[in-house]
Amino acid sequence: MTTRRRHRPLSAEELALWRHVTQDVARAFPRAHTRAPDAPVVPEPVPVKPTPKHAERRYEVAGYTPPTSAPRAHPHPPLGPIERPVRQRITRGRLPIDAAIDLHGMRQDEAHRALRAFLIREQAAGARIVLVVTGKGLRGARPGEDAPGVLKRHAPHWLSAPEWRRFVSGFDQAGRGHGGEGAIYVRLRRLAGDPFEP
Repeated sequence: MTTRRRHRPLSAEELALWRHVTQDVARAFPRAHTRAPDAPVVPEPVPVKPTPKHAERRYEVAGYTPPTSAPRAHPHPPLGPIERPVRQRITRGRLPIDAAIDLHGMRQDEAHRALRAFLIREQAAGARIVLVVTGKGLRGARPGEDAPGVLKRHAPHWLSAPEWRRFVSGFDQAGRGHGGEGAIYVRLRRLAGDPFEP
């Protein structure tokens, strides 16, 4: 069995010596015992963007998937004039005209419907080049008719309309032998293959 050794109290001489030793230490490091520790470096808080309250969050909670946006409409096919070599072949009779329509005597609305139906029908039949006769508008208008030359002015606008480009790929003024300024060559698109194929 071990017994604890009790420490005796310091004598006056020992106590004076201890104070003398500790006094030198206090002079060497006067503020060592009073210096406050350095403050820890705290990083700046990163701003957190608030979560937007989208409608999708409500759908997710409800177990409903929101409908996707409607697909973009297919861009309209390009439209251009008939190339010069092709037009020359048509004018000289080397490239046949597959069909023709004469809009003489029709009112504007009648001519518009008739021309559209004609182009759709001929495209379905496989026609490639058709002739549209509008007239030159040289004579005066008869009672109940539109102003002279109205079909000649409006037909190019109809043929250029975006909704007509699915069957019209190009057009140009007809040669003199086919009516000149009073007629138009129209090139139709192919139904088979690429819809953009002229």
